[in-house]
Amino acid sequence: MLLADHLASLPLVDHHVHGVAKGPLDRAGFEQLITESDRPVPAWMSTFDSQLGFAIRKHCAPLLGLAPHASADDYLAARAQHDEASLSRLFLSAAGVSDYLVDTGYLGDAVTGVDELAKLSGARAHEVVRLESELEYVAAHESTVAAVPDALARRLEERTADAVGLKSIVAYRHGFDFDPAEPTAAEVATALERWYADGPARVSDPVLLRWLLWTGARRGLPLQLHVGFGDPDLNLHKTTPLLLTEWLRLVEPLGTQVVLLHCYPFHRQAGYLAHAFPHVSFDLGLTTMYVGARAAAVLAEGLELAPYAKLLYSSDAWGPAELHFLGATLWRRAVASVLGGFVDQGDWSAEDAVRVAALWGRDNARRLYQLD
Repeated sequence: MLLADHLASLPLVDHHVHGVAKGPLDRAGFEQLITESDRPVPAWMSTFDSQLGFAIRKHCAPLLGLAPHASADDYLAARAQHDEASLSRLFLSAAGVSDYLVDTGYLGDAVTGVDELAKLSGARAHEVVRLESELEYVAAHESTVAAVPDALARRLEERTADAVGLKSIVAYRHGFDFDPAEPTAAEVATALERWYADGPARVSDPVLLRWLLWTGARRGLPLQLHVGFGDPDLNLHKTTPLLLTEWLRLVEPLGTQVVLLHCYPFHRQAGYLAHAFPHVSFDLGLTTMYVGARAAAVLAEGLELAPYAKLLYSSDAWGPAELHFLGATLWRRAVASVLGGFVDQGDWSAEDAVRVAALWGRDNARRLYQLD
């Protein structure tokens, strides 16, 4: 088998993903789900006119019986001939993913859960528990502040009994410019009092957010952190992972593995942190999908300093099953392009390229999350 073909067919573990859409998607609904903007798509433009949109027309169209680069109108017309369940089975089965690690904390009612994703894909699926969602659940069920810390501990023990990891979206709720020290019990109690005084809903208090980070780190499961690129709910300049440096130093003795997700445009910084700290790994999930034809360039930049045992594959797909397929497709193509180039230049052997690609696609995730 040619090296490019071998690299393009490697099995993957998608270590950070969400469910697929349950209900039918019209054109407006589909276009809203292929952009990270949470604003309505202006009438004078289409989100198909983007790297991601072009990638859908190139790589997804053939699965619907169309030629590559079919127009957006033809693509959506062909898509409308299928229900979402059949589309999900089609694209998920073509993704070549053995395991999905599913973050269930974002609009879970709108997409499939862990078990249904496994059924549709034929792959194994495992849950990743979102910390902020669990504190908000506890607050909704506890009327007194004093009961919250113990209730949260019980809730996390229950929710992580079968989970493989935890996740925080502190990047969205505050940013990484927080005091890295673990808050005291008194500080937590005061912050909870402030939160309850306003009627606890969306947790955004920096004391409570860093309490959640430390609580999650102390549980010992891999802790995923959203970094960089996302919707306008975050302030991008506050999500550079370099702001986490002191916190990473402080939690290092706990031995918990921290995984930086997405990372664009801070993928070089993430690679540095993975280089510097034994307990830090990272991925380019969401990034490689949204940059489309530029995925190989971004991957190459992320690899400049990163140890090869520290990079993982994810799609971060949510909604249309095309994204679950496309994340895997663009990742494999980027890996084949970058590593194939190294081999062609004589800098790498073909054997090393195959071995390292397997680390990124599957083996690093299996080790980190202790998958069977």
